[in-house]
Amino acid sequence: VQLQASGGGLVQAGGSLRLSCAASGRTFSGYAMGWFRQAPGKEREFVAAISWRGDNTVYADSVKGRFTISRDNDKNTVYLQMNSLKPEDTAVYYCAASKFIYSGPFGRSADFGSWGQGTQVTVSS
Repeated sequence: VQLQASGGGLVQAGGSLRLSCAASGRTFSGYAMGWFRQAPGKEREFVAAISWRGDNTVYADSVKGRFTISRDNDKNTVYLQMNSLKPEDTAVYYCAASKFIYSGPFGRSADFGSWGQGTQVTVSS
């Protein structure tokens, strides 16, 4: 599957952004999806994931209550709504599709087999 992330940008602390990830190339609806991020000099970390049907989600503690992951299987798109952004949320955000059909959500990068190109999110203080 090919993934195209968009929606990143520069925002002030306390602001909001919505990231989108459009999928193509294979059946999207059967696979769990996730968002990860990588800040400069740091390892990639898990942010949020959603099951293939969209009825189950998991979040990193650092974003719980501020970020919401959702999906629209008719549009082959997964979203990440980010509210109350903090400077420490600054990173390149990547969407990913799981390796396994009809399962998830997953919180480990090893469970994801397809990755988008990333979109930069910068939060100024």
